[in-house]
Amino acid sequence: MLQNRVGEPKLFKRFGHFSLALLLGFSLLHAESFEDFKRSQAEAYQKYKDERDNAFNNYLKEQWKAYNAFKGTPLYEEPKPKKIESAKAVKPKSVGPKINVVVKKIEYKEPEVLSNVVAPPAKEITQPTIMPQEPKPVAKPQETPAIVQIEPKPKEQITKIEPPKVVKYDIEFDFFGTKIGFDIDKKLQNARFYPQTQEGIANFFDVAASSGYEALVNDIKSVSSELGLNDWGVYLLVHEIANHAYSNADDAKLFSWFVFNKLGYAVRIGLAEKHVVLLHYSKKIIYSTPNYNFGDKKYYVISNYAKGSVGKLYSYNHDYPGSTKELDLSLPTLPNFASDMQKKMLSFEQFGNKFSVPVVYNKNLVDFMNTYPQADYDTFFNAPLDPRTYESLAKGLKGYIDGKQASDAMNFVLHFVQKSFDYERDDQQFGREKVMFAQETLFFDKSDCEDRAVLFSYLIKELFGVSILGVKYKDHMATALYVPMQGDVVKAGSKEFVVADPTYINANIGQSMPKYKPKEPESFIIVKK
Repeated sequence: MLQNRVGEPKLFKRFGHFSLALLLGFSLLHAESFEDFKRSQAEAYQKYKDERDNAFNNYLKEQWKAYNAFKGTPLYEEPKPKKIESAKAVKPKSVGPKINVVVKKIEYKEPEVLSNVVAPPAKEITQPTIMPQEPKPVAKPQETPAIVQIEPKPKEQITKIEPPKVVKYDIEFDFFGTKIGFDIDKKLQNARFYPQTQEGIANFFDVAASSGYEALVNDIKSVSSELGLNDWGVYLLVHEIANHAYSNADDAKLFSWFVFNKLGYAVRIGLAEKHVVLLHYSKKIIYSTPNYNFGDKKYYVISNYAKGSVGKLYSYNHDYPGSTKELDLSLPTLPNFASDMQKKMLSFEQFGNKFSVPVVYNKNLVDFMNTYPQADYDTFFNAPLDPRTYESLAKGLKGYIDGKQASDAMNFVLHFVQKSFDYERDDQQFGREKVMFAQETLFFDKSDCEDRAVLFSYLIKELFGVSILGVKYKDHMATALYVPMQGDVVKAGSKEFVVADPTYINANIGQSMPKYKPKEPESFIIVKK
């Protein structure tokens, strides 16, 4: 507005030597072109609909500074054991009350699929309409019957059913079993990183900020809400939109950066060897991910998770005004994805007997979890299972543990987790360190120490209501229960917890691996009830 006010006096100054009458005459004769001029000026000076964009665009044009990368922090200081020796199978002393597991019936409502096919409202089929006929007259005795004309039967009237309308979006893709589509403003879609310099980033922002981006941002918010996405889900959604809208990786990253800023996330963009680097702010450590310090905030290059550093980069030192939200990887509730329910049987042997527990799972949910970077352990230990998965698992275990004393029932669950999966380190199975959610551990046939600790903790908490901790050593993860049982203990605060190791095959509650028995744990993970 200020520019517009400054612009108008300059226009009138040109005609300062003309008389007022001539000026008025000129204005009347050329009112239409003058209004067009004013509109074009307004568009030029007010092309940004968000007042924050003017100041931010100026930040982008300031002198950028060099920032050095910090190598991603590893989860473990030492490699985990390649092989775990088994303990001798010994029946423990039975203690505690008898167990009766209560499995609540799960009422699950299938989410509505966000489809690009818009179903029309149900059409009513009009029943054939038949006009009533006149009753046939009865002939009088000894009289010639009258000739009666019958109304012709009208044709049946049937409402035509039209095929459903198919709405085509600019981009469409499958998002973990749900087909979704988005329209993208053409001007926004035409934004480009050119030239491949700081100026090119400012140019991209200039076009994006003056485009009709608001509808897309609102659609992203709406879909995220309907699918119940956490921050990681939103990250993946924006990432998918960007990759479908742009063929160039740098353009896609700049689009993501622009959209995340509009969604309120604290993100930065940088340049390294003429390519764009997208950085997300996180309060918690994202392990094995290169990061940069901007003041007291740490920003992570998520795209380079487990891939190494991108080296020195150049960037600006200003947050987008009002966008301060961190990328929070916690998963307190599960996304509302469409179902792809599958089933597997988990079996193990103990004291010459074979036990089998059927488990159902949503493959779409497993696929989502499999994309996760290495968040802090609290994220994995405190994420829920799909209710349908837990119900199937709890019912299967209930048949074996009901009526047993508490110690026997909990040891049965411990042996189930120890023996239903083969042991294999993450670097052998995935080529990188990967912590699994309990949902994933049930899906994969192989797992290592922290994966089993996460699953066992969830089952103990849900089945028995017992307090439990994750117990982390430099190269190993176990658990410990707050129960009145004998055996090896660890002290957390003023309480003693009894060790239970889901990786130490055949070990009972109270048995530590010999290697870790004399060692102090590095840290504890609190499993919330």
